[in-house]
Amino acid sequence: MRFTKNWRAALAAAVVALLAACASDPARLPTGLTKSQALQQLGAPTASFPLAAGERLQYSRMPMGREVTNVDLDASGRVVSVTQELDERYFDKTIQVDRWTRQDVLQTYGPPYEVTQVSSFAGNIWSWRYRQINNPRILYIYIDPQGVVRRYHSADDPTINDRFRW
Repeated sequence: MRFTKNWRAALAAAVVALLAACASDPARLPTGLTKSQALQQLGAPTASFPLAAGERLQYSRMPMGREVTNVDLDASGRVVSVTQELDERYFDKTIQVDRWTRQDVLQTYGPPYEVTQVSSFAGNIWSWRYRQINNPRILYIYIDPQGVVRRYHSADDPTINDRFRW
């Protein structure tokens, strides 16, 4: 009987933890909520940015996570969109080569997982880890010394061993 009680208590605690994790997932936030309701449900954002007609609350799981979710609020402070930005379907529509600045990149993707340099490019390469249909990938954005995005590409994540992919 004692084992059954402990097992039930452990199962109940796991269910509560799972429900709490789902409630704090920005991707599950419905539109129409007020800013205070969104903050109550999600907690403090990792960053916030003013928009032309509102505000962006950014929830980044970097450096080790693989998601950056932007919650956009309108001028009245209501949630109008929730976007998980690290998705290959959006890169070509979002990233503006030769127009975006370092600030545009931060406002969309947040701080990178890593900043590197190579001899063939005079600037920094910012990278974000993400997952595209269970495939570990990396987005690379090349930012020149003046802070302008010059190119970008994505590739398989070389730090993941193929034996452990599923």
